[in-house]
This record gives sequence, C-alpha cells and structure tokens, in this order.
Amino acid sequence: MSKLTLTFDNGPLPGATEGILDVLKERRLPATFFVVGKNLADPQGRRLVERAREEGHRVGNHTMNHGKPLGEYNDAQESVDEIANAEALIGDLADPDRLFRPQGRGKIGPHLLSPAALRHLVDNRYTMVTWNNVPGDWLEPQTAWFDKALETLAAQDWSVIVLHDHCQVKMMDLLGAFLDHVEKADIEVRRDFPASCLPIVRGELTVDASGIATGA
Repeated sequence: MSKLTLTFDNGPLPGATEGILDVLKERRLPATFFVVGKNLADPQGRRLVERAREEGHRVGNHTMNHGKPLGEYNDAQESVDEIANAEALIGDLADPDRLFRPQGRGKIGPHLLSPAALRHLVDNRYTMVTWNNVPGDWLEPQTAWFDKALETLAAQDWSVIVLHDHCQVKMMDLLGAFLDHVEKADIEVRRDFPASCLPIVRGELTVDASGIATGA
C-alpha cells in the first residue's frame, strides 16, 4: 500500500488555513503544518495553529521570516535566529519532536542550512523534515499541481507532499478532489515521515552533513 504524509508550509494564513483544516476535518486526515514565525505574531494566526493542534495535526517550525535558504546567510547568528525566534513564538504548540523544515526553494542540497544552523538543530535536538513530492502549487496555472502530485504519488512508495496554505485560497475544491482520489486509491495517509526525509532525528544526523549544510 502506498503512503502519503500531508504537509502545508508558510502559514498560518487567515482566510486559507481554516479552509484547509475544514477539508482535513471532514475527511479525518492528519497533516503537519510548518509555520512561519512572523505569522504567529498575529493573534488570529495563532488561534489557527491552536486549532490545528486541537484537531490532531502536528506543528513544525519553518523559520521566522521564510527568507532565503539558511545556507545562503552570511551572518551565522542570523541563520540561527531564524530558527530560534520562530520556535519561541510557536512555544507549547510545537510538536514534541521539535519538527523543523528549512526553506529550500523546493530542492534538497547544501543551501538548506548554514553550519551554525546545523549545529543549533543538533544541539537542541530538532527533527528536520524535508520532502519528496513538490508539485508546485505556487506555479501558474496553479491547478497544474494536481496532476503532478498524483504522478509523483504513483511513482514512489511514500510521498511527503509540500503544499502551501496561501496557494490553497482559491483551490480548496481541488485539494478536496486530490484527497478524494487518495482515499479511492486506498493510499494510507500518515502522521509520520519516511526515514529518507529525515536528515536529522532528535538531534542525531542520519546523513552526511555536507548534503544539507553549506561549508559543513
């Protein structure tokens, strides 16, 4: 049986995240929301993340500002602050495994982390989550992600799909149709992640650091 882990990045976003939560609740499906710290400064945004936790979803850190990849920062401390400041705002809403997803422009490589950011993740026992199904829901026409997601889903045993809160504002019906297809295809929706998408697990490196950090 094929497996799928649903992840949503860049939220919370009032006007979008609640719609995603409604779709997931209707189908009783779990997901992980990788949130941007600055979006939690808005009380309405924080309430959305509280709802996500209450409804059984996992919450992870997706940096404070979602700027350039952390491996491209010249200031080592600034790259660390992108993680630490977001985590401070997430607070007790964070998943027990301290999930972190870097900004990578959809690609895996040494641009994901600076050496300082890597040390911070290891020292503070984070679990870093990457991806293997990025259908590009931000690309025009924004409906094209549907077929691409299904193609990738069919080609591998376990997909960790990346969708984005803000991209789903006008596509909630398409998200529902995608999840309906998943159900009809008897694809198991999971809360956990395949080992291949976890380069760091609770502070322990599972791959060579040179694959995820510039200069490491």
